[in-house]
Amino acid sequence: MSETLAPIDILLVEDDPGDVLMTQEAFEHHKIRNALHIASDGVEALQFLRREGRFADAPRPGLILLDLNLPRKDGREVLGEIKQDPALRTIPVVVLTTSEAEEDILRSYDLHCNAYVTKPVDFEKFVEVVRQIDDFWVTVVQLPHR
Repeated sequence: MSETLAPIDILLVEDDPGDVLMTQEAFEHHKIRNALHIASDGVEALQFLRREGRFADAPRPGLILLDLNLPRKDGREVLGEIKQDPALRTIPVVVLTTSEAEEDILRSYDLHCNAYVTKPVDFEKFVEVVRQIDDFWVTVVQLPHR
């Protein structure tokens, strides 16, 4: 582990404004210095990752937090496209969703997600989960250089 950790860019792919707000508040609450970028659906997420259109200057995220149930392009499709793309596949993807369905868990790991986390409905528990994700993926894990 590095003693001085540089902030990373995190892409949150989430269509629920309430969950976006809770994630932003969790970052603020724990003074997480990482930059949080938001994509509100699967198409927008892939445009961000591929730096297309209005995302031409988007940074390459060091971590993706991906909801499964998204408009326009489902999170499972987004995950599949990320992990099939040689330019994107090394970016860790944490599925962060309300689904506890075994089929969603199995399918996500089959598509090579790096972790599957069920969102707690309680705000304090949600904040703690976001802190733990940040702590593990940014402090503990060695991420590939961008």
